[in-house]
Amino acid sequence: MAIQRSDIRSHATELYLSGGLEALSMRKLAGRLGVTAPAIYRYYASKEEVLRDIVREAYRQSASYIYRALSAETPLKRLQRAGEENLDFALTHPRWYEMMYLSPERFGWSDYPPEVAAHAHATHQFWMDRTRECVDAGYLRAEADVRDVGMTMWAHSHGLITIYLRGLLGLSEAEFREVYRASCGRMLVGVGTRRLLIEVRGGEQCGLDRAGETGEHRKTEYSEA
Repeated sequence: MAIQRSDIRSHATELYLSGGLEALSMRKLAGRLGVTAPAIYRYYASKEEVLRDIVREAYRQSASYIYRALSAETPLKRLQRAGEENLDFALTHPRWYEMMYLSPERFGWSDYPPEVAAHAHATHQFWMDRTRECVDAGYLRAEADVRDVGMTMWAHSHGLITIYLRGLLGLSEAEFREVYRASCGRMLVGVGTRRLLIEVRGGEQCGLDRAGETGEHRKTEYSEA
């Protein structure tokens, strides 16, 4: 039976997430793939190498989604598109998404290997860049520290996605997408400027209409932002 690296990564991820380090072995991995252990060693020298590759692949898959946002026309649209692409990635590949946010100790590492750390840093920098260009363009409040604003928005988005993926919200995917967009819209308005409000008030870019808020309600609540 012919196997590919992608097959090994997929099954290794399932084994690891279902039972931790103890559940992932080259023998068990070979059994799931219907091959002998030596067939796995043709691609990977050790379980450690498999682990590093599946975490790298999670970051690569994430990047393939969020970097699509760079084609959007304005800083605000790039930030919003990045949020949508990140949501699509998480809902399409929940296992990869989970792997990205596990601590190094969960893999038996004292710290992230350099190649994994490089991917994590690039992802972090991408979000900081989207935040910074929105501040520079006047969409987000300039008095706030870019790093603090970026982390606040990231934590909000990641928290929503995580509790949904844990099955704690009792929503269908379509329902969650609506809730996610509306909630992120309120978050964005909270750290936004008057320019941001002017651009989003006439439409649903921030999900405000989905939240059931009328134009009059928005006018009184956010008019001094």
